[in-house]
Amino acid sequence: MNVVQQPKTLSERADELEHHMEEELERIVTKSLLFNLADGKVSMDSSAALNAKYPGKYMLMGDDPRLPKMPAKPTLLDYFHHRFASMNHLLQSATHALKAGLPEKTILACLLHDIGVTGFIRADHGYWGAQMIEPYVDEEVSWAVRVHQALRFFPDESVGYKYPDMYVKNFGPDYQPEPYIVREYEAARKHKWYMTARQICVNDIYSFDPNAKVDINDFVDIVGRHFRQPAEGLGWDSSPSAHMWRTLMRPTRFL
Repeated sequence: MNVVQQPKTLSERADELEHHMEEELERIVTKSLLFNLADGKVSMDSSAALNAKYPGKYMLMGDDPRLPKMPAKPTLLDYFHHRFASMNHLLQSATHALKAGLPEKTILACLLHDIGVTGFIRADHGYWGAQMIEPYVDEEVSWAVRVHQALRFFPDESVGYKYPDMYVKNFGPDYQPEPYIVREYEAARKHKWYMTARQICVNDIYSFDPNAKVDINDFVDIVGRHFRQPAEGLGWDSSPSAHMWRTLMRPTRFL
């Protein structure tokens, strides 16, 4: 009796391709627990299981050869080019701020406001992004990046910012921000830098035009004046957030 094999699903074929690519590498590339959590799995491979699966190979403890090579002393702009998933939205936001004649620190905040999303993780992206840049920028910039996450859920008629239609579409008409977001908003509303963070929201919501023409070179001088690039390279310095940049540089290191 002939057994008819069911065609493999797209996911199964992708897993096979990934496994084949892993076998071709000289060293074993591993996935973090966070990676598996994103797939709904609370699991990670043990070193024993990986050694059995790939006998004779060592764990990857350096650059991932599948990713673009980073310079020896990477700059912020190198991460834009080689590690951030997209520059377009960030550049559109900063371009709007530039054309509006806003202060350079506000323009930089708009340029960096979503690096938590494009470079790290969506959840609590304002907090992650602020922590990444805090040692390298003025406190006003990192503060604004952090609290924009809360402000975007609350309208401000004084600057023409209403609750975004896309949030109704994405989260549903009954969505209510979590209590910690409400508390953050209420505190930020009274802060001296409130308007800096609010301008991120204003220039954020109109920055999703797929046909917009933007250029990172428009902001090289602003970055140079307001982002403290470490001489050792971003990630190789000893700042409190250098490890986050190293994780972006080498995201599949075993340890």
